[in-house]
Amino acid sequence: RQLHFKRKQVSDCIERIGGLECVKVEEPVGSLEIFNYRNKMEFSFHVDPDDGFTLGLHSRGRFDDIFDLQRCYLQSETSNRIIAWIRDFVKRENIPVYDVKFHHGFMRFVVIRQAKRTNQLMVNLVTNYGEFPDRQKLVRDMRQAFPEISTIIHNQNGQKSNIAVGEREQILYGTGYIEEILFQSRFRIRANSFFQTNTLQTESLYRTGFELLQPKKSDTLLDLYCGGGSITILIAPFVTRAVGVELVGAAIRAARENAALNEISNVEFIESDTTDFLRNAYTPESKFDIIVVDPPRVGLHPKTLKRLIEIQPEKLLYISCNPATFARDVKELVTAGYELPRVVPVDMFPHTMHIEIVGLLTRR
Repeated sequence: RQLHFKRKQVSDCIERIGGLECVKVEEPVGSLEIFNYRNKMEFSFHVDPDDGFTLGLHSRGRFDDIFDLQRCYLQSETSNRIIAWIRDFVKRENIPVYDVKFHHGFMRFVVIRQAKRTNQLMVNLVTNYGEFPDRQKLVRDMRQAFPEISTIIHNQNGQKSNIAVGEREQILYGTGYIEEILFQSRFRIRANSFFQTNTLQTESLYRTGFELLQPKKSDTLLDLYCGGGSITILIAPFVTRAVGVELVGAAIRAARENAALNEISNVEFIESDTTDFLRNAYTPESKFDIIVVDPPRVGLHPKTLKRLIEIQPEKLLYISCNPATFARDVKELVTAGYELPRVVPVDMFPHTMHIEIVGLLTRR
């Protein structure tokens, strides 16, 4: 029933926002797992005047209301036990919790990442500035309680912005990363790396895109908003050359690391804003047969969209996490001479309103 409504959401956006009545919306690709499917969850600390503090998730629409989480159905049961253990440890050791209103205290977030294929598990503790009190006791006790933990990280973030990303990072135990497998390729994931959060369904998403794309060995490919480079790396063996472009430097470093890890030599990763790259670095001599775009929820920047229309690639694979901005952008592309015969919704996040879309635009 969820898939029925998600398909309707996509159809409505394409018809009403995009004005496209001849696009076939396929039946959604359902998630292989509907519970415990996430490989990453962020949990927040919050000062509570009644109970001292809470550790859990935000109440809907509230940045300043965190409820104590007893069980989450989106990540593994092990993560539930780790959160309960950390909550008890912070209480027992009397470690101060960060106050988002007055900006003092220490404990801010716990981020758990757990690979589906390798079962490697990372615990990332994000705090205010300062050394973790009695970190040796923390590591010893946590490892004793959870021997399956592969690595423990301490990230320090003293900024007022309430995000679970560190400015300084220290490895308390292990290698400082976990590894996950997509298809036959291995990807190294660090504490602040971007990686799709539903591992098994990511393969469904990429498989759908690759089947639509049907790349040839003679093709050259440009992957815009490439993130950690997973699409670029996975498709590189099937084309003659692949280039990934991403603004976030940490993501580019991860992409280069993972290309080397998988011995992929025909790829290049460039740290750049997509609009700047298309305006300054893209030349007729570097023309690409295929361009892949996987933008954030706001969709393509208007200048990026305009430049893509000027470049006129033969094939443009558009992967989107927002049906509304997808419909807005493809309307412009179809007006400019592209065809979009069908789109395929892919359900990456069961029990939420979110749905991914994959569509292949080809020049008329």
